[in-house]
Amino acid sequence: MAKRKLRRQLNLLQVIMLGTAGTIAAEIFVLTGHAAGIAGPDAVLAIIIGGVLSLSIALNYCELATTYPVTGGAMTYVKEAFGNNLVMFLVGSLDGLSSTFYAALSAVGFAYSLKVFFPFLPIIPVALVVIFAVGLMHVRGITQVGNLQIALGAFLLVIFTLYVVLGLVRPQGFSWDTFQSGRVLFEDRSIWANLGRMLTTIALIYNAYVGFEVIADDAEEIREPYRVIPTGILISLGVTTLVYTLVSLVTIGVIPYDVLAGSETALTDAAQVFWPRLGVTLMAAAGIVATLTSVNTAMLSATREAFTLSRDQVWPRSLSRLSRWRTPYAAILMVAVISGLVTIIGLVDFLSFISSAGYMFVLIWASLAMVQLRKKYPEIDRPFKVPFYPLTPILAALSGVLIIAFANPRALLFLGVVIVILSGGFYISRVYRRRALIQAKFEEEVGGGRLLIAAINPATAAGLVELASRFAEHQEDTTISLMSVIKVPTTSTEPEIDAIVEQSKVARDGLIQQTAPIAQARNVAISAKIKAANNVESAIYKELQSPNPVRLVMLGWPSEDTKLKIPHNIIKEVMVNARKDVVVFRNRGIENIRRVLVPIAGGPNTRLCLQLSMSLAFEPGVRVTALYLTPEGLDEEKMEDAALFAQELVEQVLGEIPEWMDIQTKPTPSVSEGIQGEITSGQYDLLIIGAGGDVFSHRSLFGPLDDRLMEAVGCSMLIVRHYQPETVVWLNKRIHQLEV
Repeated sequence: MAKRKLRRQLNLLQVIMLGTAGTIAAEIFVLTGHAAGIAGPDAVLAIIIGGVLSLSIALNYCELATTYPVTGGAMTYVKEAFGNNLVMFLVGSLDGLSSTFYAALSAVGFAYSLKVFFPFLPIIPVALVVIFAVGLMHVRGITQVGNLQIALGAFLLVIFTLYVVLGLVRPQGFSWDTFQSGRVLFEDRSIWANLGRMLTTIALIYNAYVGFEVIADDAEEIREPYRVIPTGILISLGVTTLVYTLVSLVTIGVIPYDVLAGSETALTDAAQVFWPRLGVTLMAAAGIVATLTSVNTAMLSATREAFTLSRDQVWPRSLSRLSRWRTPYAAILMVAVISGLVTIIGLVDFLSFISSAGYMFVLIWASLAMVQLRKKYPEIDRPFKVPFYPLTPILAALSGVLIIAFANPRALLFLGVVIVILSGGFYISRVYRRRALIQAKFEEEVGGGRLLIAAINPATAAGLVELASRFAEHQEDTTISLMSVIKVPTTSTEPEIDAIVEQSKVARDGLIQQTAPIAQARNVAISAKIKAANNVESAIYKELQSPNPVRLVMLGWPSEDTKLKIPHNIIKEVMVNARKDVVVFRNRGIENIRRVLVPIAGGPNTRLCLQLSMSLAFEPGVRVTALYLTPEGLDEEKMEDAALFAQELVEQVLGEIPEWMDIQTKPTPSVSEGIQGEITSGQYDLLIIGAGGDVFSHRSLFGPLDDRLMEAVGCSMLIVRHYQPETVVWLNKRIHQLEV
């Protein structure tokens, strides 16, 4: 299936800062004291080992992300390796949810950090403002996200560099005596006690290294991915490991580990000793910046996971919609809303356990996917190859297992519960989706209901019946109802109305005699009826309320232009007010339709146009062209995106790209010129087009474009309007403004 792509905009510096600043988050401020409490001065060695173990995962991601430089990260690799199944769903969902929850956690951390400078600020409102402000920036474009990360990351690196340098050179700073505090490495410990203590410390800090994963998650938006992705991942991990090691070394060397144990303000406590005044203020500011970078990268990762899950039809398809800046605005909105709700109801601490354990689950399966992909596709082009294969992915997977084994038991319990819930949702959704597909297929093949033709003119009725017969002939239990409306004055009595109807039966009988053979030739049942009413449109509305359901209202083009006067005419009234799908047919020859043109632009009218064209394509020799027009001057990447969008739209509606359909994407100075030019060059017999968004305006009949084409196009023309409630129409207009 064609997939609409995100735009490659991130350069190497932006990628490095996404990985570095996204990894050096608030954990360094909180975990240093806790790690010192568990391992004492050995915590520095545990941090180094954690970085080395993370290197195996980083190398795996370098190969996987350059082999598959698309959005989605681990979920994409697991899908390629093991298929579109429960494991893929769990990996993608846990990755997306973990990042979403972590964004909420970081936003609350930001609010608490900011409260140091502004004690009067409320926690929850500040966190919500941060979440939605970052979300709005993400909607506006990935370049802004990358630039923000450069600024924030540069600030963090400068502050940490000053912290380390001043901590090492100032008299009140680092000393080996304070660092050891009377202990030597692994002193008076058995090997198993030392190993358990080290693994517990590594498990505590291990999640603080996996920020480079955001680079793989966002691989589809990185320029020169084969070069930039591995460089960005390895540099960001190297810088992170160096910063963590030196900062922890200085901190434990300034304050004895037994005093530091359990402190959540370890860095500011140490800065107070060797860098008072300015140092404490800057470290507090660095804590604020670190939480903000975490919000930024967590939301980036979460939204790209949601976008990929949606694009692959695992999550709701609407989440894959792109804005005019080519960003997944629907996924961004969902992530922001969920993060905001988590913040409001106070589940942040609870869900932080799921976030940390969920990351480990994802990283383990990504490592296993690496091994499977090497076996499954041995000849595939791999711009970056993991060294020491298969030891590297095996080490990465075993590291994840060990970390989970020594993780907080609550994290494992919560992870198990979430996996059970997600698994249940996966299988339930598969059952409902299977039923929906069966029902859709059943409705497509079985049909049912009536095609209501409102016509009194024999010439118009014949063309409408021919068209309706083609729509209905491959659907069982779908009939044609030919309705003639007799206008009667409001003051007419019942006997007068009966007399008028009786006189009209002769015309009705003549009409059915003329049109019945057309329908019967295609084995479609047809009936005729007469309705007496004050006007045609009220008769149609009343008929739509009949127990015998109507699927489609079909109107013909009037023989006199005076009947098209705006604001009031029958076609306009029915097109706007009928609570059913409506088509208006201008017949300029329908007997030999072989070439059908369907301009597509998304939306419900386009979908109905494609569905109707499929009914016509059952006729042997009929070919349909789906035409997607773009403005002139688009670059190659935007034209490729437009072509993918058109293919994706057809596949969404029809399930595949049929053999009888051609899809064309063409630049044009205006939509009207593009359609007219294609009709002329392609010699089309029928144009099927959706009613314009201005169909509800009193200034035009179907919209300026359709009205213009009605006058300019020489072939038959079918204007389609899919019924939607007014609130849905309003919402779609707002969405269209965001997407275009």
